[in-house]
Amino acid sequence: MKLSERILSPWPLLWIYPLLLVIPNVWLALSEPWTLLSKLTGIVLPLGLYYVMMGLCRRSGLAVLLSLPVAVLCAFQIVLLYLYGESIIAIDMFMNVATTNVGEVTELLSNLWKAIATVLVLYLPPLALSVFLLVRGRRAEEAQLRHVRVAGITLVSVGLVLAAGAYSTADRYSMRRELFPLNVVCNLCEAVNRVNQAEGYFDSSRNFRFHAVSLRPDSVPEVYVLVIGETSRADNWQLFGYDRPNNPRLSVRDGVLCYPYTLSESNTTHKSVPMLLSNLRADNFGDSVYRVKSIFEVFNEVGVRTLFLSNQAENRSYIDFFSSQAGECRRLCDDGAVHHDHELLEHLRQYLDSCTSGRVFVTMHTYGSHYCYHERYTSDFRRFTPDDATVATAHNRADLLNAYDNSILYTDAMLDSVIEILDSRGCRSVMLYTADHGEDIFDDDRQRFLHASPTPTYWQLHVPALMWMSAQFRSAYPGLFEAAADNRCKQVSSTASVFDTLLDLAGIAADGHRPGQSLCNTGYREPVRRYLNDYNEGVELDRSGLRAPDFVMLQRSGFYK
Repeated sequence: MKLSERILSPWPLLWIYPLLLVIPNVWLALSEPWTLLSKLTGIVLPLGLYYVMMGLCRRSGLAVLLSLPVAVLCAFQIVLLYLYGESIIAIDMFMNVATTNVGEVTELLSNLWKAIATVLVLYLPPLALSVFLLVRGRRAEEAQLRHVRVAGITLVSVGLVLAAGAYSTADRYSMRRELFPLNVVCNLCEAVNRVNQAEGYFDSSRNFRFHAVSLRPDSVPEVYVLVIGETSRADNWQLFGYDRPNNPRLSVRDGVLCYPYTLSESNTTHKSVPMLLSNLRADNFGDSVYRVKSIFEVFNEVGVRTLFLSNQAENRSYIDFFSSQAGECRRLCDDGAVHHDHELLEHLRQYLDSCTSGRVFVTMHTYGSHYCYHERYTSDFRRFTPDDATVATAHNRADLLNAYDNSILYTDAMLDSVIEILDSRGCRSVMLYTADHGEDIFDDDRQRFLHASPTPTYWQLHVPALMWMSAQFRSAYPGLFEAAADNRCKQVSSTASVFDTLLDLAGIAADGHRPGQSLCNTGYREPVRRYLNDYNEGVELDRSGLRAPDFVMLQRSGFYK
């Protein structure tokens, strides 16, 4: 048989196509901290099943087309491994697909062309050949199929023995978590389940109440502002020891308190922001997110006026559900245009001007330092150059850092402007700032980039956190300022402390309030470090997926003393 005839025959599909499908399995065996038996099972058992599948169908082209969903998962998995270097397609990855806006997707895909080209080269030729064979009506010979079936059954048998060994020797081995593509299919089903539960949020939370009580008279004007940053890592803030002067305004602003030992309990926006806006935290998120309400409900119950300002588009997540509980909600992106964060300031000023009496709570959700970094600030903040790298590679790291640091410089000016607006009113006011999560920027040999990866890194979790109180606020509540100052060098979980800190700042008692987690409380207790993993489990950091380099950085940054 000529070579061309052999290529354009069922033979490549029978023997080579299954090998292409286990490429992700081999990669995962090299990247994941699983046991040897688990890794071998993950390669041998699926490969055997693929061969059995091919051996049972004489129309090999049809078998390939029927396996197209598996090929799509393999392609998705390879792209993910290219991006993050490890981990299966997580539940959160599927959730991100459903909640990420088109602009963010476009920015990301533009940097994944190599991975996308790779999967096209791997999987398009078999698909094209399968269509060709079906059109020509070519079928595999029975002798060929018999050899393929024997190989498949043998591999499946060996795989089952390996799986039995993995179950007997590993305390936590589970095919649902360690066998690709079964684990990804299970994750997809769980993502669909979470979406369905989210759609019923308003019914499941309808009767939720905080039973909040104000401990202060409403007649005294007070303003509380929570600013939620986006993709901001503390290591790139001058206030937290960075060697670049990208916090020139906040570093000289009176009344600013910084909390350098702050970690987020999630590296994803759709989890961390709901925790910042509620009494949810890593160890109760999965059980409670479908039925609790946000901090806006607390303020609403005691008659405080509430406003949610955002520079992020709606994405059908709990951020939208929680923000809808504010008395008023304004989003810059509703007009479909791209906006810079400073445009939120005029809305803040106008709203405060309209509040002639009483107390006000405002949350500002910024776009911060989200990639592409050089698009997050105006031209007058181009201090560190060159900053216009459009391709995210380790080779361009210096340019990417320049742009990222400029975005922090811009955030510094924006936050200081918030303080100026509050200070100019001459009333008791306070601003609390922290970011939802950090970011990887090719920081070590792992060459990790961006955030929301299935497993976190130090740079994705170490976030900036700071507080400012006006002179009037400090004079009225010296105990709160003193406690906040005394707690500056303590360990903080932002997602576990913001809710309780705001309640103490506003003098509100409510169900679910944990004074020991408030940074303004003399009884503040340092938290047990937890991370909200892909399965919505609040696990300690040694089970979070952090690697040895991450713990070295935590030690170096003073988290373990």
